[in-house]
Amino acid sequence: MAADLLSRVSRSFYLSLRVLPAQVRPQISLAYLLARASDTVADTGAVARERRLELLRRMREGDFSSLAELAPGQALPAERLLLEKLDEAAAGLSKLEAADQDLVRGLLRTIVSGQIFDLEKFSGGRIAALAGDNELDRYAYLVAGCVGEFWTKMCALHLPRWPRGDQEEMVRLGVRFGKGLQLINILRDLASDLRIGRCYLPVSEPERFLDASQYPVLRPVYERWLGEATEHLEAGWRYALMIPRSLWRVRLACIWPNWIGLETLAALRRSNPLDPAQRVKISRSKVYLILARSLFYGVRG
Repeated sequence: MAADLLSRVSRSFYLSLRVLPAQVRPQISLAYLLARASDTVADTGAVARERRLELLRRMREGDFSSLAELAPGQALPAERLLLEKLDEAAAGLSKLEAADQDLVRGLLRTIVSGQIFDLEKFSGGRIAALAGDNELDRYAYLVAGCVGEFWTKMCALHLPRWPRGDQEEMVRLGVRFGKGLQLINILRDLASDLRIGRCYLPVSEPERFLDASQYPVLRPVYERWLGEATEHLEAGWRYALMIPRSLWRVRLACIWPNWIGLETLAALRRSNPLDPAQRVKISRSKVYLILARSLFYGVRG
């Protein structure tokens, strides 16, 4: 069930999950499925916002029992199947070793807290924006930076050759890596998010940026966050290179989203992010080229 669902709902991240060594692949894949399910709950239009908040609060406490009720209302077949099969994922969680369960449950609590914050912050009506840099940084940690922390601790728990002497530094870099990937999503989806009342960039008068011609006004703020995302991905690259060559599978699982992220940032610099017709997407052929080039750094770099 897990492998089939992953291929349907995880898009490019499926590659990273599948290449992971067997000692950590089931736990990280299961964590991804649970987080992906919570994301579906947060975003669904099948029920009212207050019901979504109620379901997310239950999920944060480990209660997945009511989520199947949302399955019929999902437009995407993969998301419908994910919610229908979530009881199997929950059963798989209960079969993990106690330390693994603690890590997965802790990750899910953090991510769901970020999704609850999102729903409460953007409650409808006028377009709202995050209040400042600290609020955006905190949000990026809750929904993505925490994944780098979880990933590092799970690998340290199960991979004998993991560099434990640098654990604190690896956690710090892993958190930055996750934040960088989330910032890319925010920067890429700016136009579409504005049209549903959400502006994750801390700006005044966010409604003016529904007009693509206003990009020159936004450019200084946007480019500053492009720079922040780039610096976070540079931290992610240092993270990848700290992983021993003998753990080449984990290295590749980190290099792929890092390089795809850098390609996305380069494309964003050439686009008008306020124009929904210019939404950036890396082509499949470019992804395949990244996979081929990365083998040198995964095995020999």
